[in-house]
Amino acid sequence: MANTIKVKLVKGLIGTRESHRATVRGLGLRRVNSVSELEDTPSVRGMINKVSYLVKVVS
Repeated sequence: MANTIKVKLVKGLIGTRESHRATVRGLGLRRVNSVSELEDTPSVRGMINKVSYLVKVVS
């Protein structure tokens, strides 16, 4: 079984850059407190790093 990461959106998207909003949508997050379980790949890690001030990795 592949390793997975759970990501939670902890801050709203109002006032953020359009590219950051697109990245959050790409992670499968819609509204505050929504959680998405993703494969642990370098590309997903990069997306999380880009919007680290908006999301939190939950175990």
